[in-house]
Amino acid sequence: MEDIEDFGVWLGRQLRRSSMSQAEFAKKLGLSRAAVSAWVTGRARPRPEVLVDIARLLDTDLATLVTRDADAGSARPIGWYHRGAHQDGGREYGNAAAYAFDANLAVLAREVTQNSLDERLDPRRPVRLRFTLHELTGEHLHAFLSALKWEELEPHYAAAARSRQKAGRVLAEGLRSLREDSSLLLLRVDDYNASGLTGPEYGDGRYAAVVRRQLDSHKSNDRAGGSYGLGKATLWAASRLGLVLINSTLSQPHEGQTVRRVVGRLDLPWREVDGVAYAGPAWLGEPDTDKEHAGVSRSWWADERVVADLRLDRDSDDPGTSFLVVGAHDAAGNCDNLEEMHEVLHRALADNFWAAMASGRSTPAMLEASVRALRNGDSVVPERRVDPLERHPSLTHALRAYLDGETVDELTAAGQVAAAEVPLLVPPPRTGGRRADGRDHRAVLLVTSAADTDEEHSRIVCMRGTRMTVTARRPRGLGMGVDPFQAVLLAGFATGDDGEATRAAEAFLRAAEPPEHDRWGATEELTAAYVNAPRRLTDFNAAMDAALRGVIGRRTTDQDSTGPEVLRRLLRLDVPTAPSGRRGQGHPAVDRVVGKVDGNGAWTLDVTVTVPQRPGHWQMVPVVKFDVRSGGRPSLEWAELSAKENCAIVDGRLLVDPDVRSARFEGVTAVGSHPVAAAMAGVIVDVQQAREASA
Repeated sequence: MEDIEDFGVWLGRQLRRSSMSQAEFAKKLGLSRAAVSAWVTGRARPRPEVLVDIARLLDTDLATLVTRDADAGSARPIGWYHRGAHQDGGREYGNAAAYAFDANLAVLAREVTQNSLDERLDPRRPVRLRFTLHELTGEHLHAFLSALKWEELEPHYAAAARSRQKAGRVLAEGLRSLREDSSLLLLRVDDYNASGLTGPEYGDGRYAAVVRRQLDSHKSNDRAGGSYGLGKATLWAASRLGLVLINSTLSQPHEGQTVRRVVGRLDLPWREVDGVAYAGPAWLGEPDTDKEHAGVSRSWWADERVVADLRLDRDSDDPGTSFLVVGAHDAAGNCDNLEEMHEVLHRALADNFWAAMASGRSTPAMLEASVRALRNGDSVVPERRVDPLERHPSLTHALRAYLDGETVDELTAAGQVAAAEVPLLVPPPRTGGRRADGRDHRAVLLVTSAADTDEEHSRIVCMRGTRMTVTARRPRGLGMGVDPFQAVLLAGFATGDDGEATRAAEAFLRAAEPPEHDRWGATEELTAAYVNAPRRLTDFNAAMDAALRGVIGRRTTDQDSTGPEVLRRLLRLDVPTAPSGRRGQGHPAVDRVVGKVDGNGAWTLDVTVTVPQRPGHWQMVPVVKFDVRSGGRPSLEWAELSAKENCAIVDGRLLVDPDVRSARFEGVTAVGSHPVAAAMAGVIVDVQQAREASA
């Protein structure tokens, strides 16, 4: 009974919903205002014989007065509330948080899945996550738009689409597609065994962090993966219409209820409709009756018919939330149909969360995930559960061996998994003062042989927290002739430990991650919070490589060897010499290149660069050339350049912070610049110091 809402709180809300004052209510009951005030404030309770009159006046029954699990009277009208423009004339032409990530389906799958894992409710059971792609046409589309109250939105969409800003152009394309194709794609993400959007409408809580606020991560514990509050913005960024509907089953009652808390949020740029200016967001809900928020649409407790019409019905009362992305698309342009989108989501879940889906004999998986595709309610691609063994058999095998306590110190037979400690000295936080001590955390490196079916191998896959893959880095100094292997680095809570050093390591590594949570580097948050942080990260990477060498073999002693002729001809693994002459030790140099020719005939190159110490930032220009036996080496053009570790790519330049000693980038050559087919010649990669323009 402790979950029942207090009678006074419930009664006060019913009076506001009925637009009835305490004095008016008291007069109709033939009582004093003081008596009603005492009920509302919880200082007294009405006598049993008075409850009958209260139920009659509130148009409800006695049972509702006792359980208080529903509001009294008829439902209030559901509609859209659009926030008015700022009085100071300020304008927002889009939600900046939505542009913090690439708006593609793979990124959305990574971000929303991590958020669901962060909200895992019962640690004895996995979070169950289901992605549903649903295309609507014909009468199914018309019924959905009617339930969405599309006629209220059309004038706002038309005005917003006229904007010349990026958000306006995306909206215009979404509206054109809806109008000309008579089709609408929905993407629904359901999680179960999660906390749900608990908390009040406007105050601190999970609900307000998602629906009402920006950049509020509201993480409930120190195991959470994120820290910026940006991940939820990928939902709205994945909608061409900037629209997401929500249905949440709460783990803790709000207003005495837990089931079908429904709301919609629309992100539009500044616009004018019928001469009235609007600031941006809008909400679908029932009008609030609180004086402070009068008329604002707030969440409501919907019935089963409403959630079915809005395509938000859940298959159980297990706590969690359903997000419906209306007008879903893959902004990267990699998917043209339901089948391709299904495959992208399935692959992204497997690549980023295989470890969270792995289980041991006595250790449950953290996550179960599946993907399906529908058209007008009929199956197009049957629901397919993500199996971590399907794409990452060796990595999953290694983690299971660790969970089951079956690792060895040295690899002596096929199928074995070796475990080695990797020290991470967590520096003291700056707030701790000069006498504060650091923490010595022991991460765990797991190593096993790669499987023949592994698409990627001979990397260290790094993770923390709920075992989401943060980054996969190429180890250094292994030399030639190393058999293909798979390695997993478990740090922080991913080790299964919960001690003080583990907590310190978890906080340190979280601070080292950018909003994308795809690498560990010298972020602004890290350097502001910790003393000598970049050096500790460098030492941590070096310790990983040393532990790996200790398992799979010693570093090759002849560092000048370029390996067999066939390998040297296909890809230069030595450090190239600058065209202008001999390069000294004070310049950046290519340390390692791993490459292959892709299906389009382009070289795909993974390049590691060593960087000497200097006071300022390094600016370098990556250069790639064909390695020919005679004559000058033809220079190639880059089709793509992307940063992988400890660097950034800006206008074709490689930017590296002064504290970084090793950086990694990836490049793809432009096939049109090849003088001959890529298979006929190897390549070499160099980095040349860029000329820095002066102000």
